[in-house]
Amino acid sequence: VQLQASGGGLVQAGGSLRLSCAASGRTFSSHGMGWFRQAPGKEREFVGTINWNSGSTVYSNSVKGRFTISRDNAKNTVYLQMNSLKPEDTAVYYCAAWSGSGYSVPNFQSWGQGTLVTVSS
Repeated sequence: VQLQASGGGLVQAGGSLRLSCAASGRTFSSHGMGWFRQAPGKEREFVGTINWNSGSTVYSNSVKGRFTISRDNAKNTVYLQMNSLKPEDTAVYYCAAWSGSGYSVPNFQSWGQGTLVTVSS
């Protein structure tokens, strides 16, 4: 699976942004897709996942209620809609193929190149 994340940029606090992750290749081999983020000097942080078939989602507590993950199976694309953004959401956001076994980094592979989201106060 090859992944390409896009849609990052600069936004003011309280604003919204939508990220996209286009998948190509053996997408059927993954259970779903996940989003992570990594702020400068910090470890990569789990954001959420979506199951390719059922569309069920799981979110971290830090983004629950503000972020929404969706997918378009016909386009092999997953989206991360981010609302009510906060300065602490500033990070490089990554998408990755999810094995379905858990939510830690080893359960994800084929990481995309990342897209930078900057939230100004």
